[in-house]
Amino acid sequence: MPVVSFPGHIHVIDSISQVKSAVNALQTASCVGFDTETRPTFKRGERHNIALLQLSTDSDAFLFRVNKTGIPAPLKQYLENAEHIKVGVSTTDDFHQLSRVCDFTPRGFVELQQSVKQYDITDMSLQKIYAILFQQKISKGQQLSNWEATQLTEAQQRYAAIDAWACLRIYEYLQEGNFVPQESPFWHEITEEI
Repeated sequence: MPVVSFPGHIHVIDSISQVKSAVNALQTASCVGFDTETRPTFKRGERHNIALLQLSTDSDAFLFRVNKTGIPAPLKQYLENAEHIKVGVSTTDDFHQLSRVCDFTPRGFVELQQSVKQYDITDMSLQKIYAILFQQKISKGQQLSNWEATQLTEAQQRYAAIDAWACLRIYEYLQEGNFVPQESPFWHEITEEI
């Protein structure tokens, strides 16, 4: 399968002064994709807080470096605003992790793992859902990289942007009624392909 590439612009938000304008840009979209990244742990009992929070429109991905900025008031208010739809996968896990950084009440979130059940999709990872719908592969090569690094590499930025943007693309595709499970060449075989 061809590998997915992000078609838009990536904005790394690593200072509090950048947060408000990024949130203002996000508020112009009726729906965005959502994801988070955490530095991996390789020792038993070791635990890290979320380092990156990604929100993406169709054209722009905003990568909030939470390990540097925390969750400032404009971002917290956006995450709690039910009028702005945020779409993600395994969001309950993300909420639990985010609550260790900031006490907030998530509103306006759509869980894709629930949405795809009506299409008899049982493989719940973002990578597999995306492949079933679009016959493209999301590379996971950067998943275990250091998300707390001083600077994010271009590969990390692309990976993070794609994960949030892919959630939005899946949601919009399903909302438009474009997916017919029986017509997908990977509907049944996808678990063996990835």
